[in-house]
Amino acid sequence: MTALSARLISMIRTRFAPSPTGYLHIGGARTALYAWAYARKHGGQFILRVEDTDQERSSEASVQAILDSMTWLGLDWDEGPIFQMDRLSRYREIAEVLVDSGNAYWCYATPEELTKMREEQRKMGVKPRYDGRWRPENAADLVPPEDVTPVLRFKNPDSGDVAWDDLVKGVITVSNTELDDFVLLRGDGTPTYNFGVVVDDHDMNLTHVIRGDDHVNNTPRQINVYRALGYELPAFGHVPMILGDDGERLSKRHGAVSVMHYRDQGFLPDAVLNYLARLGWSHGDDEIFSRDQFLEWFDLEHVNRSPAKFDATKLSWTNGEHINLADDELLADLVRANPGGQDIIWEDGPNLSDLIKLLKDRATSLNDLADSVLMFFREVQISQDDRLKFLTPDIKPALIHFTESLQGIEWGRPEIAGCIKMSLTEFQLKMPQLAMPLRLLLTGQTQTPAIDAIIELVGRDRMLARLHAGLSEL
Repeated sequence: MTALSARLISMIRTRFAPSPTGYLHIGGARTALYAWAYARKHGGQFILRVEDTDQERSSEASVQAILDSMTWLGLDWDEGPIFQMDRLSRYREIAEVLVDSGNAYWCYATPEELTKMREEQRKMGVKPRYDGRWRPENAADLVPPEDVTPVLRFKNPDSGDVAWDDLVKGVITVSNTELDDFVLLRGDGTPTYNFGVVVDDHDMNLTHVIRGDDHVNNTPRQINVYRALGYELPAFGHVPMILGDDGERLSKRHGAVSVMHYRDQGFLPDAVLNYLARLGWSHGDDEIFSRDQFLEWFDLEHVNRSPAKFDATKLSWTNGEHINLADDELLADLVRANPGGQDIIWEDGPNLSDLIKLLKDRATSLNDLADSVLMFFREVQISQDDRLKFLTPDIKPALIHFTESLQGIEWGRPEIAGCIKMSLTEFQLKMPQLAMPLRLLLTGQTQTPAIDAIIELVGRDRMLARLHAGLSEL
């Protein structure tokens, strides 16, 4: 058994390592979900690392947005957040190890020289790449200029291949001739991505690196650094990108907005996780599943190799399914916390949990559910068009008859249905002719669940008060 195998058996450790240059969007959240789920599935640990070395673009607000999004989604971490800017001395220490071993060297090429070099390579039809001019074997007669701050470059092998068995994509092989001597440390001493992650992943004992497949081209460079330092390689798994429904790279116009935007729009975190899980992974034909079911089923073998397409309509449908399955009292707590209900006296109306049970199958978001609930607690507002169309003088006698019939009955849905039937028979009406005016007088809406169920839930006194108020205006 190899040392790496022993590590894998003893403890699986994964990570999510966002850059705090903006909010956490759908693509990043899906990557975090897969890495988190793999660790949780195998009883391992999940580490949150913040790669904040791009100081010009990084911000505290972005860090907080990422932490808030991870917390809302329930993607809890065992260690972190760990910040790269707190580890600069460690990167410089390892950089010196690479210099001493002959695997790195200082490069004094100026930005202007590098730009000119690439322009000349393009004119010759050659792939632009660093030409190794400050490699020790090429720079023996060069004198380092005093007015140039050098960068540290990795001395990439000139021959051979880099190969790894990707957990998602299978065996990938890249020739070293395709790789150049990339920068390890910038002039200000901060590490580049391909150097910092190697040091971090090794120091944090990561066994599995699960990330987006936009990093596939970085992996051979990182593997060469691992080998130069004598580090054990983690297992790599590159998950496919998420595209818009038009096949283009996901952007804001496709719905690639902040994860917290979905919270504000009334999505349940488990619904968002359910949908993200299905963007590139599947378990048979199962579309709707709980967090616990996902953790039981998840594996990397069933992650697709091809890109997934984001579908906002499917996300809303998934959210509606989770709302319909959710505990009514939990939904009641969420509705009470909805900004639209902050001025509501919840005791002055129907039982909220019972009302939600009746209404939730029509909602695709918590905001929809809150809107449908609030009409039972606020003053009824009827549009002029609906009033002219449905609340005509012709229907008033039937409404009066129905109102009077409610007064002496035992309050229950069968008895209410009997009153409706009696009024329909008495005035020779069809159900919509009576039910539509009743809906309007009771809720101000033309669409509700079964009218007898709504009337029962609203209660006799509240129902009669709304009917009398409406009839007085006819």
